[in-house]
Amino acid sequence: MRRLLVLLAALTLTACGQAPAVQESGPAAAPPAGFPVTIQNCGRTLTFDRPPAKVVTGYHPSLETLFALGLADRVAGRTNFSESAFLPGHRELYARIKEISPTIMLPQKEVMLAQGADFVLDNAMASFDAAGGYATVAELDAADSPVYILGGWCSPRETLEFTLEDTFTDLHNLGRIFGVPDRAAKLAAGLRAGLDDVRERIAGRPPVRVLATDGGRGPVNAYGGAGLTHQMITAAGGRNVLEDVEGDYTEVSAEQVSAAQPEAVLVSEYATLRGETTPSVRAKTADTFAVVRNSPAAADRRVLALPVAAQHPGYRNLLAIADIARFLHPGAFPA
Repeated sequence: MRRLLVLLAALTLTACGQAPAVQESGPAAAPPAGFPVTIQNCGRTLTFDRPPAKVVTGYHPSLETLFALGLADRVAGRTNFSESAFLPGHRELYARIKEISPTIMLPQKEVMLAQGADFVLDNAMASFDAAGGYATVAELDAADSPVYILGGWCSPRETLEFTLEDTFTDLHNLGRIFGVPDRAAKLAAGLRAGLDDVRERIAGRPPVRVLATDGGRGPVNAYGGAGLTHQMITAAGGRNVLEDVEGDYTEVSAEQVSAAQPEAVLVSEYATLRGETTPSVRAKTADTFAVVRNSPAAADRRVLALPVAAQHPGYRNLLAIADIARFLHPGAFPA
C-alpha cells in the first residue's frame, strides 16, 4: 500500500452524521432498459436493478473517473483532495459535492453507514479496514451500499498484477452500472486513440532509462517492475531501471538505485495531510539526485513531477502517459 495511504489510515474523522429518514415505499418500479446489470469485482458478484443515484467516492481518481463519464450529478459525498493538480474543469465540479471526510480516506464506520449511499467507489481497500475503524465491504454490502474497487486493487497481489487494460474494464463496467454504456465506450475509444498516438510517435525511439521515486536517500522509496507506475513508464517509451525489483511501491537501497544510472527521473507529487506536509518535490528531487549524482539524469537535471493521483487506478493514469512520453521523448511531440 502506498505510503500516502498508510499515513492517512492513521487519521480518523470525528464528525458525526445522521441516518436518512425512513420513507414509506410505494409499488416497485420496473427496472430501466438494460437492467439488471451484473458485474464481477474483487471476487464478488454485484447486481444492480437500476443506476446508482446516491454515490460516495473515496480517493479522488475514483471521483474524477465519474466526472469523465458525465456522472457528477450522481455523487452525493466525496473525500478531500488537497493536491494541486485538478484535471481541467474538475475543481468546480468537486466544489459542489459534499465533503464527508477531510482526508482521502472514507469516513469512519458510523459516519459512512449514515450516508445511505447506493454505491461506493474507491481504488484501494484501505478505507474498508475494520481495524482502522472503517466500515468493511461486507458491512456496506449489507447496508445496500455496494462497493466497487477500481483497477482490481483488491489485494496486494492483485495490485501487482494491474495492467492498463484494467482501467478500460472499469470504464465499461461503470458505463453498464450507471446505464451509460455508449458514453463509456466513447470515452474509452478516445483514450485508446491517445495511447495509439503516443505509441506511433515514439515508435523506433530507444527507450529512456527511468527511475520512478517517492524520495529518500537510503533506502529509496521507488517503484519496481510490477504494477501501475511500471506500466505507465513502459507505455510512454521508458524503461524502468528497477524493472527487476519485485513489487510496485517498495524500498530499494541507495547503492542499487545509484548503480541503475537513470537518464530521467519521475518524482511522485502529492498532498498536505491535515497539518503535516509530505516531502516536497523539490526536496525529493534533491535527495534523488544526491543518490544518483553520477547519472545522466542528475547531470541533465532531468525530472518530472508526477501527481500521485495518476499512480492510482482511474482514468487519469491513461492521460498521464502522454505527459510522461512528452517528457521522455520531446522530439516526438513538436510544438
